[in-house]
Amino acid sequence: MQFRDPKKNSISNRIINIAILAVSIGIAIIIIAISTGKGLQEKIKSKTIAFNGHISITPFENNESQISVLPFQDNFKKMIKKNEGVDIINSIAFDGVILKKKNTFEGGVFKGVDFNYKWEVIKEFLVEGNYPQINKKNISNEIILSKPMANRLSLKLGENIDLYFQNIKNQNIPYRSRFKIVGLFNSGFPDIDNNLIYGDINQIRRVKKWNKNMIGGYEIFIDNIYNADKVSEKIYEELPPNLDSISITKRFNSIFQWIALFDFNILVILIIVIIVSLINLATTLLILIFERLKMISLLKIIGLKNIIIKKIFLWNGLFIILKGLLIGNFFGTIFFLIQKKYGLIKLDPETYFVEIAPVIFDFRHVLFANMLFIITCIIILWIPLNIILKISPSKALRFR
Repeated sequence: MQFRDPKKNSISNRIINIAILAVSIGIAIIIIAISTGKGLQEKIKSKTIAFNGHISITPFENNESQISVLPFQDNFKKMIKKNEGVDIINSIAFDGVILKKKNTFEGGVFKGVDFNYKWEVIKEFLVEGNYPQINKKNISNEIILSKPMANRLSLKLGENIDLYFQNIKNQNIPYRSRFKIVGLFNSGFPDIDNNLIYGDINQIRRVKKWNKNMIGGYEIFIDNIYNADKVSEKIYEELPPNLDSISITKRFNSIFQWIALFDFNILVILIIVIIVSLINLATTLLILIFERLKMISLLKIIGLKNIIIKKIFLWNGLFIILKGLLIGNFFGTIFFLIQKKYGLIKLDPETYFVEIAPVIFDFRHVLFANMLFIITCIIILWIPLNIILKISPSKALRFR
């Protein structure tokens, strides 16, 4: 039984339509909040992991910089690989450099990688060109750097650029080497795009006078970020005392704490939307109850129990909720598809590390939001329905 008045412009119809609209807007807002919040979380996580790995292994050093100072032998890959969940192990080293083109200078961090480096970890961020060709026999002079850094130095793909390394023998005369730019990437992270350069680890070995088996550290990728702390601790127990193992969540604790706040924001939006929708639904049911006083009284006189009458109104409330949810889910999904394809909503990359608001449609979270919406509304709607118990049939029938 649906309590819609045959007259389209009746008060009850308008109130019902407003309630449906409130539910529709509410669930649409929740879907937008979930898709953008989770999308932003995953995008920032994936970028942070792609350029650093899930776990980093480096020597204990007194300096706070990223530069590799104390090298160690590349002898621990087999031991690390034995740990469950370990997928990729990359040998790396870092050194500070200065890029020079004519009279223009730019500081940077040279990330040396070997011929086994798994370039697929940064594949999605490569915007032009290819990866450096690195092999065992010869030292490669090919590099990739960020698009913003190339733009600042007016560099193009295929051009050569001089890099100056610190000379450990003569501090006053830096070590110069010419490199060819074979690729450009764009991460969206200012700290990465303003500094990072990828090249052959043998360039660092040559400058720092390391032997061919020395590295600055490992970056390890595992199959599940949520196991990073556990796997990191297990690896640490197996390493020699001069090496440290730290997970990505601890290394960039401030970033992960910040993106964890997105879940709280989504929860706040969910609570506010449900409260607003509940108020609208409760008001709608109250109006319907008072409009149907005589009908309720007649039903009581003919012996219909209060619980049955309450169920009639509850079903009407459920109809309003379901119709609103259907419309809201439709428009929320439309927003997701449009944003996914066209990226209409832009963000400040300096603040959010992305230029376009990323979206993820997580069916589990959307289903949870819908079910929570329905269950909460049905429970709370029993409160206005209790008014039916207090209605006196004789008084209601005399009411004009």
